[in-house]
Amino acid sequence: MRLLYPLVQHPTRWLMKLILDARVEGAAHIPKEGPFLLLPNHQSILDPFLVQGHLRRRISSMTKSTQFTSPIPRWGLPRIHGFPVRRYRTDPQSLRAAFRHLEEGRGVCIYPEGERSWDGTLQPLRRGTVRFMLRCGVPVIPCGIEGMYDVWPRWSRRPRRGRTVILRLGRPREFGPWSSLREMDEHVDDATRWLEGELRRLSGESSPQPWEGTLPFVADGG
Repeated sequence: MRLLYPLVQHPTRWLMKLILDARVEGAAHIPKEGPFLLLPNHQSILDPFLVQGHLRRRISSMTKSTQFTSPIPRWGLPRIHGFPVRRYRTDPQSLRAAFRHLEEGRGVCIYPEGERSWDGTLQPLRRGTVRFMLRCGVPVIPCGIEGMYDVWPRWSRRPRRGRTVILRLGRPREFGPWSSLREMDEHVDDATRWLEGELRRLSGESSPQPWEGTLPFVADGG
C-alpha cells in the first residue's frame, strides 16, 4: 500500500498536465509530519486528482460510497487511502475511519459541501463536517480550488483543456479548547461562517474580509 500511492500520484500529476495548467499556492502550510485536516471546496470531478496529485504529503480522502461498488475501485481506493462515506446522512463508520487515519498521523481530506457545485459557487456546508472540524484536535487547513469548474463542470461530459487552475492552501488553525460537547456545538454556526469565508476567499469567489466572529482558536499555524 505504501508503494501504490506514489505509483498512482506521479502519473496522475502528469495526466493532469495534459488537461490543465495547475498552480499550487501556500504549500508550505501543509505540515511536514503529523495529522491534519484538509477542507477544499468542490467544483469538479477532477478535484481529488488535483489535490492528491499535487501535494507532497499522502492524503486519506473521504469518498462517496458509490465509488466502491465496482471491483477495481473497491480494491484500489483503500490502497490509496480512500475511505467511503454514505452521503446525505450521518455515517458514524466514516467518522471513525477519519479519526483512525488522523491517529495514524495522516492528512485527511473532506469536501465540506458534500458534493460538487452545480454552478461553480460554494454550496452550503454540511454541519456534520463542521462539527468534525471542531472535534478533530489537529491543524485544519482550508483549501480553495479556483478555475476547476471552467475545466470540467458537473453538467459537462468532457473536460476543456488549456485552462489554469489554482490550488490555494490557507493557514492551519486548531480550535478549542472545549469544556464539553455542548460548548463546542454552540460554536458550529460561527465555525461554518469562518470556513465559508475562508473557502470563498481562497477559491477567488470573494475578497478577503476581516474575521469578526467569536470562534476560539487554540493554535494558529502562522
